[in-house]
Amino acid sequence: MNSIFRIGLATLVLLTAQGPALADDGSTHEYRLAVHGGAGGSRGNDAVDKRARKALKEALKAGEAVLKVGGSARDAVVASIVVLENERVFNAGLGAVLDETGHASLDTSLMDGKTLAVGAATGLKHLPNPILLAQEIMDHSRHVMFWGDGAEAFAKSRGLDFVEPSYFQIPVRVKQLKRAQKRASLGSTAGTVGAVAMDKNGNLAAGTSTGGFTNKAFGRIGDSPIIGAGTYADNRACAVSATGDGEYFIRATAARDICVLIEHKGFDAAQAGDDVLNNRIKPLGGYGGVIVIDREGNIALPYNTDRMARGLVREGQPVHVGLYEEDGE
Repeated sequence: MNSIFRIGLATLVLLTAQGPALADDGSTHEYRLAVHGGAGGSRGNDAVDKRARKALKEALKAGEAVLKVGGSARDAVVASIVVLENERVFNAGLGAVLDETGHASLDTSLMDGKTLAVGAATGLKHLPNPILLAQEIMDHSRHVMFWGDGAEAFAKSRGLDFVEPSYFQIPVRVKQLKRAQKRASLGSTAGTVGAVAMDKNGNLAAGTSTGGFTNKAFGRIGDSPIIGAGTYADNRACAVSATGDGEYFIRATAARDICVLIEHKGFDAAQAGDDVLNNRIKPLGGYGGVIVIDREGNIALPYNTDRMARGLVREGQPVHVGLYEEDGE
């Protein structure tokens, strides 16, 4: 049952506790979709780069297939992230990095910009596609965030597939952990995945999924599952998914601040993303990137690292993906 075919099949069920609906404007919009596969890392592995570009394109095509037929922004975000979680070159799902205990501990969140409905979970050990749990929490719980054993108990009650912890013990992640432990340091967070979308009704959504830092402390939680830090969506402003040094994105309430600048200061997606990244997060010592779609349909993919895996598609235009500055967008 845990597959991409779950996505978009159920009618959206929203509880009163999840907040009031924000009506769309009734007009037809051109859909938009952007994805990321993490900020950070460096050049040097052509095989990894080739695989990352291919997966970004596949993720965009999966999300676009939902949007083309009038599907929701929320379902498009989930469809795109499932593809990225199933690709080992990213730090999410199958490719999640390992913490100091040698296990993967995964975090995720999903937000619907029309309703402000949220689903989030952290400390997951047995779920190959954490974003599907975020979707289930959004649709079928009076709560918005679950942790660890409780999150997985809810996942089991919803019929999601489970895997053994060994599923995440891929050789490259084991090697990275040993290297980080030998140096008594944290490894990179590069590879966090996310997606933002605008559907034909003008509704926005955002989602993020990650394994965090290599060799992170047992129990550490970053920005990815925290609404307002790593993920945020509101039809009145924008949809945001972040990647990078999570501790700093949390301190800056990065995702929410980007939307505030758009809603209350009149910034567009590019201006707001750049301001928060370089005037708020960078002075604190943090680096990373964000993907943003604003309420007007503008897309921005700013980052302040040497590399960010990213891609976008606009209705009627070809898919574009990039890793480095010369790739554009």
